[in-house]
Amino acid sequence: MPKPPRKSQPPSGLTHLGRPSMIPDHPAASILERVPNPHPDADYVTRFTAPEFTSLCPVTGQPDFAHLVIDFVPNRWLVESKSLKLYLASFRNHGAFHEDCTVRIGKDIAALLKPRWLLIGGYWFPRGGIPIDVFWQTGQLPKGVWAPDQGVAPYRGRG
Repeated sequence: MPKPPRKSQPPSGLTHLGRPSMIPDHPAASILERVPNPHPDADYVTRFTAPEFTSLCPVTGQPDFAHLVIDFVPNRWLVESKSLKLYLASFRNHGAFHEDCTVRIGKDIAALLKPRWLLIGGYWFPRGGIPIDVFWQTGQLPKGVWAPDQGVAPYRGRG
């Protein structure tokens, strides 16, 4: 009779995986973590989607809402998804413009992972009647790698 699969243990040194974690009060208090890429020899796209991202307007203090799509071609590292979820949630009480949030997230992930390529799309819901979409990327998509469209339709309002 075959042995049942073992429960996997979180890689040592990780702060959140397999442990209770609180949402940090602000992005600087976050611990964004990485894990080894099991296929560093292969070029492939990993996508994270955060359709309910929130931050605060730095002027009015009112909430801003965005649909974030993060695509990257990993190199040696992957982002640990629970730490990413907590990192993104830490922006809930953080006052910053749309451009600052989107580019900061892209830069933080790129600095952590040093991916072969990364693209972040921040599709922000209207503020003052104007939707703002922000895009930031590192380098060019590697030759021969397919990255699907991010799949977020332009804002069309009610019409």
